[in-house]
Amino acid sequence: MRISDRYIGKQVLLGTLYAVLVLGLVLVLGNLFKKIQPLLVDQKAPLELVLRFVFSVLPLSLMYTVPWGFLSAVLLVFGRLSSGQEITAFRVAGVSLVRLSAPVFVIGALLSLGSMWLNINVVPNSKATATQLIYEQASRDPDSLLKPGVVQGNFKGDGGGLQKVLIEGKSGDWVEGFHFYQIPPEGGGRTYVHAAKAALTINESKNHLRIQLQDAFFETIKTDGSVEMAFAGNAEPLLIDLRDPRSRRARPSAMTNLQIRERLANDPDLDEARKVRFRSEITKRYSFSMACLAFAFIAVPLGLNSRRKDTSGGLILSLLIGTGYFLVTMLAEQFRSDTWASAVLWSPNVVCVLLGIWLFRRARFK
Repeated sequence: MRISDRYIGKQVLLGTLYAVLVLGLVLVLGNLFKKIQPLLVDQKAPLELVLRFVFSVLPLSLMYTVPWGFLSAVLLVFGRLSSGQEITAFRVAGVSLVRLSAPVFVIGALLSLGSMWLNINVVPNSKATATQLIYEQASRDPDSLLKPGVVQGNFKGDGGGLQKVLIEGKSGDWVEGFHFYQIPPEGGGRTYVHAAKAALTINESKNHLRIQLQDAFFETIKTDGSVEMAFAGNAEPLLIDLRDPRSRRARPSAMTNLQIRERLANDPDLDEARKVRFRSEITKRYSFSMACLAFAFIAVPLGLNSRRKDTSGGLILSLLIGTGYFLVTMLAEQFRSDTWASAVLWSPNVVCVLLGIWLFRRARFK
């Protein structure tokens, strides 16, 4: 290994680490705290639940910040080398630009392999949302998530609607002023239940939250607009399903590649549009994983045109390229054929490589 390889490789690695930390703080944590707010402030969830949410979401940020951080580091490092005439010195010594860029491509390839492992094995298992964590907490201790005056829920009903709960106070093992709202999908009927007192118990065998009501009032608005009302002194008609939503209707992003392939092979109810979404999810993981290697082609020649003091320009350029890269891949969700979806997902990588080769050829003759 040449001294130039160690010299450039060390700077790129340290720059990538620094950029990932900065981008994580600026871009990811800001959005993360927006998602935490409903848990921490609105629902007043226990601190342990909030921390679990944070640690489950952080791996997802690496899917974006590692390629962005690598791109930023290469732009800044080669910009500094170029403005300090170090690139010229290396070339006078007989080291070609391609050879000088070798450590960048090696690091990019290694980061791409690491991103592939992350995107295939870690990210799908980290797709636990705030709602999914609330299900787990409600299964262990339902009273911990029932705060007087705070609407709690977003639990999924059997018909796909939402179930929300509001209580006015607590007295021992009972809650007082119990309100239950069943909000169905568009076009369905609505249900409202009020009880003077209610007791909550967990059916562990079926993972249901059972609600015993006293002095209850029931109101159902049907799809045709008619209203039914009923009263009961004691009743136990309410069940909230506490099973993890992923076990009932898994999203492609929360499934491993093996699970997706098994679902495609064994689920006859999947329509063609959903099959495309499932297959596109696998393709997206591989295409995203190659972002670091693709960025290596374009970042080196672009970095040569940067100036020593123009670090903000390098960061802005990296943000623009990274944003454009990931926005284009999101367009794949709009297509209903595997060919078009795959073409859109891989197109940013292809463009970066081809444009990078053209820019390299121009830079060699400067």
